[in-house]
Parts: sequence; C-alpha cells; structure tokens
Amino acid sequence: MRSSDCKLHLASPSVSRTSTALENLRGIVILLVIGFHTMLAYVMWMPAGEAGFDQPPFSWRAFPIVDAHRFFGFDLFCAWQDVFLMSLLFFLSGLFVWPSLQRKKGWAFLRDRMLRLGLPYMFGIAVIIPLALYPAYSVRAADPSVTEYWHALLALPFWPNGPLWFVWQLLALNLVACALYAAVPHAIPWLGRWSATAGEKPLCYFGAVLTLSALAYAPLAVVYTPWAWTDIGPFTVQICRPLLYAVYFFAGVGVGAAGIERGLLAADGILARRWASLLTLALLTLFVWMGLTALTVNGGASLRVTIVAALSFVPASAAGCFFLIAVCLRFVAAPSRLLGRLGRNAYALYLVHYVFVVWLQFVLLPLMLPAAIKAPLVFVGSLCLSLVIAVAARSLPFAARLIGSQGRMLATS
Repeated sequence: MRSSDCKLHLASPSVSRTSTALENLRGIVILLVIGFHTMLAYVMWMPAGEAGFDQPPFSWRAFPIVDAHRFFGFDLFCAWQDVFLMSLLFFLSGLFVWPSLQRKKGWAFLRDRMLRLGLPYMFGIAVIIPLALYPAYSVRAADPSVTEYWHALLALPFWPNGPLWFVWQLLALNLVACALYAAVPHAIPWLGRWSATAGEKPLCYFGAVLTLSALAYAPLAVVYTPWAWTDIGPFTVQICRPLLYAVYFFAGVGVGAAGIERGLLAADGILARRWASLLTLALLTLFVWMGLTALTVNGGASLRVTIVAALSFVPASAAGCFFLIAVCLRFVAAPSRLLGRLGRNAYALYLVHYVFVVWLQFVLLPLMLPAAIKAPLVFVGSLCLSLVIAVAARSLPFAARLIGSQGRMLATS
C-alpha cells in the first residue's frame, strides 16, 4: 500500500473515530515503551555499584546500562509506566482476538499466531536480545571480547528475554483463547455481551475488573514480592503478573467481541467523557501505591502493609490504563500521519528497539552530559533507527507477513 493510499484510507468516512483513536493509541504506546526503556539508565534509585554479569541478582536484565548521570523525573515516569503500560498492551492485544477467530476459525487462527508471535519471539531471543545485551556485559567484564561474552551468556542459569517476554506471554494467552473457542464456543460471545454493558453499568464492569485483578495479582505479589522474576526454559516470567495480564487480555477480548464502536470504547462514551476524572484518579492511586510500596522495598514492612501495598497496585494499574485510552478517545481521534505510521509499525518497533536503546545508552555513557540531555538523544536515535529497520523489514515478503505488510485498522463501521 502506498503512503498516499494509506492516508486516504485513514481519512475515509468508513473508518470510525474509535478505530482511529486506537490506531493512534498504538503509536503513543510504542513511544512510551521506548521512552521507558530509555529512561531506565538514568533513574535515581538504581544503585551505582553493581554485581558482575554472571552474579546474582543479575540487575542488568532490567538495567543493562546504569549511567552516573540521573534525573528524578525519570523515576516518576518509569514508575507510572511500570504500573499500567503492560496491562494496557495486553488489553489492546485482546481487542483483535474475537474478530480474528471468527474470520479464521481455530486452526488457521492458531497457525497465524504461531507464525506472527512464535517465530519473531524465537528469532528475537536468539539474535536480537544477545545483540542488545553485549554492552551490559562489556561494562561489567574484565574481558569484553565477543567470544567471552558468548561463553558468559551460555553459562547463565537462564536465557535472557529482554522485553520480548511480552511476546511469548501474548502467544500463550492467544492459545488459551483458541482453546476456549474450541471447548466452549459461546464463552467469548457471552463475555462480549457482558462487556457491552460497560457503558450503561460502568461501576459493575470496573468493579469486576478490579476484583479479578486483585485476586490475580495481590496473593502472588505478597508471597513472591512484586519484583521477583523466574525462568522456565527460554521463557521469563514476572511471577506476580501473568494472571493480572490475563485479566486485561480477556477484558480486551470481551470489548472486542462486543464491538468497539459502542459501550466502553465509544468515541462519545463514558471513558471519553470522564478523562479528567480518570487523570485525577490515576495520579492519586499512583502516589498511594508509590508511598505504600516504599515502605515494603527493604523487606521490613508488616504483612498488613505488604498486603495493602499489593492491593494498591490494582486501582493504579486500571486507572492509568483506562486514562490513556480515554485521552485518545477524547483528543486523538482524528487521523495523524505520525501516530498512524508509528501505530502501523508498532509491533516491529517493539521487536527491535531494545538493541538501539541499550547501544546508544552505552555510547553516551562516557560523555559528561546531564541525563536530561542523554535520554532525549537515546530516545530519538532509537526511535528513528528502529523505524528505519521496521520499514525496511516490511519491504521483505516473509518479514512483512510476520509484522504486517500494511496498516491494519482495528475496526470499520
């Protein structure tokens, strides 16, 4: 599809405001993802002294590069994104499931998801992540040679996933949805009918989401802490969150089955009308969660405080997630050339951006520049280089089949 054709398609009156808003939201979300990984090198709370590449707690998995220059504003930004951003990604991913299942049915849907998610994941952890993490090894090793890096990587008690853990967990949830479709064909339509009531009964809908989220998240967060990760073969898991992400994924499946033009995601619906209230709620719940969590970080909090801190994460996650959706429905529902391009390339950008983020952080490490200058340089450089790779990949037939050869609208009226 030529760019002129794409602009005409986006501007077509057959494309709903909700579809356009969600396409723009995908562009905004990938900007937040790149920004989040960019700023992790410059947060204040990360200690300067670190263990070696082969020594626990392997902090380089989350912080490959730790710069001496820091800025507290990045701590606030990263804390907020950590609370809601991945839940939002799973919710948005769920919106596609039911229309795709109806169109392709079971086996074709399964084959498509294995191709579009499974193959990029395997390529990513075999090639992209090792390439991205070499700087993390280089700054911690006495011998930074590529040969020694490869030996050190193979000697680890796990295989690093980087941000690609999202891809395999998304694949797993798609497989669950496919199995549910095969075993209980009426389950997803029922979920869609229930989700369609969100516009008229928002308290009931959000009450159910919050209750399920609390049951899915809080017990695991209390037992294992919110920060614990584990590895099962080539798969990395943040122990307290997979069930929470499943709640948001299937919430998205339900909304997608109900039809995004009405109910919760209607352009003039309750989210769009209450965006200011959601902003207030998102900020309030964020700071409550931050305050309570600060009491538990060093492990000295009582069980009661630990439970309350875990529970406080749940409304903070929901408020942040639905606030960003509300803002896009209210203010970003018109076609945008930039956000549309980013949205169409969001998957490819997610797959490759980490390489450029970590390497640019590494290149800027010795420069005596403030974090407020380094971070924008890393962000812009990573975004531009990732977009070049994404566009180039889509010119190759097989890669285009994996990441999408043209813009995919979420829905049309």
